Amino acid sequence: MNATINIAKPKGELKRGWTTGACAAAAAGAAYSALETGVFPDIAGVRLPGGQTPVFDLATFELGQGYAQAGIIKDAGDDPDVTHGLEIIARVERGPNKSGIRFYAGDGVGTVTLPGLPLAVGEPAINPGPRAMITDAIMSAALGLGLGLEPGFDNEQKIPDVIVTISVPGGIEAAKKTMNQRLGIVGGISILGTSGIVIPYSCASWIHAIRSGIDVAGELGLTHLLAATGRTSEKAAAEMLELPEQAMIDMGDFAGGMLKYLSSKSGKSVPRLTIAGGFGKITKLSQGEMDLHSSRSSVDINALALALEKCGGSGEQIISAKKAHSAAEVLEISKNNAAELSNLIAKRAREVAMATLSGGTEIDVWIFNRNGKRIGASNCQQLPEMARNKMSSSP
Repeated sequence: MNATINIAKPKGELKRGWTTGACAAAAAGAAYSALETGVFPDIAGVRLPGGQTPVFDLATFELGQGYAQAGIIKDAGDDPDVTHGLEIIARVERGPNKSGIRFYAGDGVGTVTLPGLPLAVGEPAINPGPRAMITDAIMSAALGLGLGLEPGFDNEQKIPDVIVTISVPGGIEAAKKTMNQRLGIVGGISILGTSGIVIPYSCASWIHAIRSGIDVAGELGLTHLLAATGRTSEKAAAEMLELPEQAMIDMGDFAGGMLKYLSSKSGKSVPRLTIAGGFGKITKLSQGEMDLHSSRSSVDINALALALEKCGGSGEQIISAKKAHSAAEVLEISKNNAAELSNLIAKRAREVAMATLSGGTEIDVWIFNRNGKRIGASNCQQLPEMARNKMSSSP
């Protein structure tokens, strides 16, 4: 859920990085080793689910009465991750007999407060993948030290009886740049990473946040979701619909990912979905594009010009539109036909979305300009009264 802002991907080969989960696991393994031996390893290694075995330098380490803790600086490589450069600290202390490994949230790590996530309400936001990696790192350290069936272990499962607290100084501030608050994760960031590896600009955490948002909304029984491509359209549409924050899905450019995940949840389909965005991105959706990012899809200007012709555009306008360099330029050329063109594009985008979902959800598509004014809608007749009134007052 530590989603990043949408930054253009630089050219050339990009350096991969390590997830917060991988860093936490390596730090926990090092701390456990020091707890048992009184000495920290020179470097902290970890075995990832895919078999990779990266090693990390310890940024900080501390040995106290009954505990040891180690910190590793998160390196996200060339990915614009909000947690890049933060220290991931694992404190390991002895737990009650036969308790196994217990997880707690320290400073800067969030706590789950809403249902729908893969963790129960009240649990620290340390996802199942990282928990498994941390458990494996501690067990590997125990085996390496020749420890096993003896006091201080859950002997039935051969797991050390320890309490693991993960802290991330600065995590509270970093969390403000993520979707955690909306997902009901309060007090800091989430410890994430199924593979342990950060692939630059894969936007894996953004996709994860979209899915988590849909899951939370489903568990809360929300019947109407708002999926927006950006902040301007989200804010404007939210004011019209008066939906709770958990009904808002920060879709960004991932229209296909959002729609396909909704489609996969046929047993818990959402009765209604409103998609909101700017003219250019909704035009792409209307033309069947599922990834709306400028580097991965483009508007078919000729097809958009033909849409303007269908809306009554003059011959001169059509000629100019076909020479346009962007959807925004075509919209400007359309002048008096702009509203009709926007409505047509919204209707076509709705048809694409409906086909992707294959039923079960009623969809509206709204188009906003950069000032937050709604300029197009797929079906005004089915909009709430307040929304229709605002529509009529928009240019």
